Amino acid sequence: MGELKRNLITAQERLRDQVAHALRAALIAGELRSGQVYSAPGLAADFGISATPVREAMLDLAREGLVEPVRNKGFRITEVSERDLDQYTELRALIEVPTVGRVTRTAPSEALERLRPVAEEIVTRAREHDLIGYLEADRRFHLSLLGLAGNDRLVETVGDLRKRSRLYGLTGLDERGMLVASAEEHLELLDLMVAGDAASAEACMSRHLGHVRSLWAQARDEPVEPRPKRTLGVRR
Repeated sequence: MGELKRNLITAQERLRDQVAHALRAALIAGELRSGQVYSAPGLAADFGISATPVREAMLDLAREGLVEPVRNKGFRITEVSERDLDQYTELRALIEVPTVGRVTRTAPSEALERLRPVAEEIVTRAREHDLIGYLEADRRFHLSLLGLAGNDRLVETVGDLRKRSRLYGLTGLDERGMLVASAEEHLELLDLMVAGDAASAEACMSRHLGHVRSLWAQARDEPVEPRPKRTLGVRR
């Protein structure tokens, strides 16, 4: 019975993770709108599963700052203001720009080169319009790069800032063909770091973060034609 119980728990955790992944995708695609309240039973009906794993997945998203619980109603998709995005970007720049310079001066070139496939994957995902794949590769690149500085708390802090800002405007950037140019900046940054040019690498990271922020603003200001709603399906 113990083995059966462990298998059931593992299956439940896997389903919870699948639902959370699908909800993030729905946020990016604009199927779940900022400021709107969604109930776990209502979303569960779309998934074709019980409400429990949906509620658990929404609690995971709440810890990431993407949704907030509303008593007796469900979860509201968190609205992020321009001021919030400015502050997140400022904090990231204060941390990431000097850290990139330090890593450039101290990390072996072999360690940096190991990140090249990830940088190339970011570009590939952007060209394929795979927004979830893009976000995952982008997250791995930036956090792995910062990890070379050897400060786990620094990586955790930037990871949290990314969770709170990463979804906004991404669909608009993709539909306007601007996501690939932003993706290619990761390869430029890596080339500068491998070459040992710390000052230029810091300037590139600063420009990249500022570029991403300006593209967010542009995407948020200009209306985008909504995509056809897709089914939020998850395998049982």
